[in-house]
Amino acid sequence: MNKKISALLLAGAMILSLAACGSQGSTPSSSSAAPSGETVGLTEAFAESPILVTSGGQSADYQMVGTLMGKVGMEYEIKNLATSADLGAAKTLIIVVGGSSKGLGAAGIDADGELARLEELMTGAKAAGLSIIAMHTGGEARRGDLSDKFIAPIFEKADYAIVVSSGDEDGLMSGICASKGIPMDSIDSISKVATVLPAAFK
Repeated sequence: MNKKISALLLAGAMILSLAACGSQGSTPSSSSAAPSGETVGLTEAFAESPILVTSGGQSADYQMVGTLMGKVGMEYEIKNLATSADLGAAKTLIIVVGGSSKGLGAAGIDADGELARLEELMTGAKAAGLSIIAMHTGGEARRGDLSDKFIAPIFEKADYAIVVSSGDEDGLMSGICASKGIPMDSIDSISKVATVLPAAFK
């Protein structure tokens, strides 16, 4: 008799244990939910023309982006030392990040002056209701102390970002975008700008 009671009690305990596991499985867990702080790509077009393209650090990368935009029929104005006075009728500002000591020298500006210009430009763009797209297309070669000075100030104010993945192996840009809720698309090479960027425009 005692053996039967013990068996019944053991069976009951097992049933309760299975029921508890079943109820836990029916509740969404953190692993099945969308991870917090994860970078996501762009899901819908948001930007509009006219477009103003400028440099963030005076490397030649902004010119390469402009060339690719032209090849897919995107109309834009390009100005390496643009300020808010140059925004005109623009509805989207694209800033291509990449520091170049040679480029800064040729432009007659130092890194601090470039940062001040960009701050003034972005403040003016936000006040005028422009969308801001930040791009880092130079890959690993366009990282380092000089280029890195421009990344956070620009990316933190962006509405969307495009990054060549080899330039973000340390997760600096994806981390900024994830923390700020900024959509970011990673691409393998600068040539892919021509396929990704047009999708951002209505």
